[in-house]
Amino acid sequence: MSDTTSTTTAGHRPVIAIAGLAIETSTFTPTRTLAPAFHPDRGDEVVARYPFLASLDADFRGALIGHALPGGIVDRASYEELASEIVARLTAIVASTSVDGLWYDIHGAMVVEGLDDAEADLLGRIRAVIGPDVVVSASMDLHGNVTADLAHQVDLVTCYRMAPHEDAMETKERAVRNLVDVLTTRPVGARRPVKAWIPIPVLLPGEQTSTRIEPAASLYAQVPEVEATEGVLDAAIWVGYAWADQPRDRAVTVVTGWSRDAVAAGAERLAQAFWDVREDFVFVAPTGTFDECLAAALAPGAAHPYFISDSGDNPTAGGSGDMTWGLTQVLAHPAFTDPSGPVVIYASVPGADAVATAVDAGVGATVTVTAGATVDAVHAGPITMTGRVHAIKHGDRDAEIEVVLQVGSVYAILTKTRKPYHHEHDFTDLDLDPRSADVVIVKIGYLEPELFDMSADWMLALTPGGVDQDLERLGHHRIERPMFPYDRVFPSEPDLTARIIPSSNEPLGAVL
Repeated sequence: MSDTTSTTTAGHRPVIAIAGLAIETSTFTPTRTLAPAFHPDRGDEVVARYPFLASLDADFRGALIGHALPGGIVDRASYEELASEIVARLTAIVASTSVDGLWYDIHGAMVVEGLDDAEADLLGRIRAVIGPDVVVSASMDLHGNVTADLAHQVDLVTCYRMAPHEDAMETKERAVRNLVDVLTTRPVGARRPVKAWIPIPVLLPGEQTSTRIEPAASLYAQVPEVEATEGVLDAAIWVGYAWADQPRDRAVTVVTGWSRDAVAAGAERLAQAFWDVREDFVFVAPTGTFDECLAAALAPGAAHPYFISDSGDNPTAGGSGDMTWGLTQVLAHPAFTDPSGPVVIYASVPGADAVATAVDAGVGATVTVTAGATVDAVHAGPITMTGRVHAIKHGDRDAEIEVVLQVGSVYAILTKTRKPYHHEHDFTDLDLDPRSADVVIVKIGYLEPELFDMSADWMLALTPGGVDQDLERLGHHRIERPMFPYDRVFPSEPDLTARIIPSSNEPLGAVL
């Protein structure tokens, strides 16, 4: 809400550029992310990517948007290649028209070789082209990180309010609508929104902060209440990203608006609420070792399909997706050695050579192949298996080629390149019926909505990998301390007073 409906720019149709790079990056995953992984859209492709833009009263100019599957650290040369292209394209846009605003579409947890705050670095390069007076609005994942530097360079910033992220497109639209509103209906005498930023010394995995359950459900329910306060434009809580080892990794609240007092009070309310419930966060589902989860799934009376999250190698949290540890455990289990045993679907392990062999042999053929652990062999090496080719599919955006190999009663999905499995069609397209399976094992954390709806029951397996749910087992050493839950006793209560972050055309100063 605004203090007033008066405007200084009514009647002007603003020109808004669009740019950004998005990836969630684990520093504990040995893979490296290269430029093609971002599948960049350019120019008109960017605008076409977001149908809601057509309903907004502004002219949009796409520079470059790239969204990569979560994974390992971004190769520096690849980042420089993409960042340079963004700068070049924005330079051309600025040369052709007067740019009023920029939508910065990012995730917030991108790690680039040699950079501790990649999103701020990229926006700094963008600011050098568009100037300090262009209004910037950023949309982010709630598992991203907002440093004081990033908050300084943006004018508006918002993030998802749901985990799983069922409101992703809604959040992006909110970020752009806020930007258009600021450019066209800012209060008389106002230049830039006021930003209140508060770092919170808490770092938790997303599987303990899902908004499906308490306390995150009630915590995030306060966000729209703060947003509705007079003088506030937007309010947001970032959980932060737990699987990177950087000084910026922690929870944060940011509230923006026209009233300094209102945004400060709102940010402090949300930060204190987060801190007050820090001990109450629990995993979104029952947890156990992999063996315990399999035992529960096979227990008499267990409901099927029984889903198990092989969480340590979750490719949508930054895991390599390349580990064979989970599939090795499954194939060694005596319950699944006979084809008439309980039907198990396992998704997935990449193996380009294995996939090529299966494709050459064709559906129905029996093949012996080796897959996985080409980059992540910390906990298990490549796995060799003999089975019948059940299905082959070409053309997936992530996997490129998928093969299902039946080994005993296990239907193992092998891919040319790694892929997450979040939707029912991911399985049915491979002639698999997850609803009739006894056990479905997916490299994931909390179940995405379609999987959650399909599951009769489920458990979160606390398995090893680059996104291990046991954060202390991973060995962070660069995060700021004290930090909950690494530290349970603090020398004093954390400072949860609002830091008012100046606009980008003013010096940042000492706000920490």
